[in-house]
Amino acid sequence: MYAEVAGFYARQMRRLDEGDAEGWAATFTDDAVCRISTRPEPLRGRAALTEGARAATAAGAAAGEQRRHMTGMFDIEERPGGLLRVRANTIVYATDARGRSRVHQVCTCTDILVRAAGPRRGLLVRDRRIDVDGA
Repeated sequence: MYAEVAGFYARQMRRLDEGDAEGWAATFTDDAVCRISTRPEPLRGRAALTEGARAATAAGAAAGEQRRHMTGMFDIEERPGGLLRVRANTIVYATDARGRSRVHQVCTCTDILVRAAGPRRGLLVRDRRIDVDGA
């Protein structure tokens, strides 16, 4: 199970880092909710998640940075109904055009994952809470 969860986050974060907003949002359920401690309102549904990912990519580009998410330290808890509760830490690095990197954010992410049925198979995020350190 650990390898499956780690692989899910590796693929999900790579999509975000590469600017694939639609692909990243597709890793959530249709009715997913994402709460971020730096935002006053949660993102609800794939359309809002897609726009949020686009905005994050645009903010990095406007700052002249490439942002990369390093997610790990998975604490996986099986829940009734096949749900998984996963807590993980993410360090977001920002690298400028000269190759200088810095830590942009450090976050704790708590997700409820479900197994997709049908052709989409695999894990999807139903509920995400991102607590940004210092926010």
